[in-house]
Amino acid sequence: SGDAVVISGRKLARQIRQEARHEVQQWVAAGNRRPHLSVVLVGENPASHSYVLNKTKAAADVGISSETILRPASISEEELLELIAKLNRDTAVDGLLVQLPLPEHIDERRVCNAVSPHKDVDGFHVLNVGRMCLDQDSMLPATPRGVWEIIQRTGGSC
Repeated sequence: SGDAVVISGRKLARQIRQEARHEVQQWVAAGNRRPHLSVVLVGENPASHSYVLNKTKAAADVGISSETILRPASISEEELLELIAKLNRDTAVDGLLVQLPLPEHIDERRVCNAVSPHKDVDGFHVLNVGRMCLDQDSMLPATPRGVWEIIQRTGGSC
């Protein structure tokens, strides 16, 4: 039927967070290290700062530890790539995201591809984008993943 369905995003978000919190608790209870997210934030973009704060709050809410690494907008591309390489090598870092947009002198595609595909929580690495397009197991970008969850949980058919 063509009837519109009203969906409570807040209610779904609460439900998903509760499930994630339970999974993290089980993971830690089984003797595993608590998952850790590192977020790299370059410059003073207020929207970016707000997004990152929301991400780290959401992580804390489900029991994931996180850190926000602030760097000035004047950072060179090489310095940023060195920082990413260091975080890629750090076994205590499970997830890594570099908040976009980046200053104009930095090549965003190069930076996204520098993040290890295994730690790429944004799903922006070219390997993860390709795997997603081929319907293979990959990290999905948060917004489309969220939309997909809403469709699945509310019985929408595709």
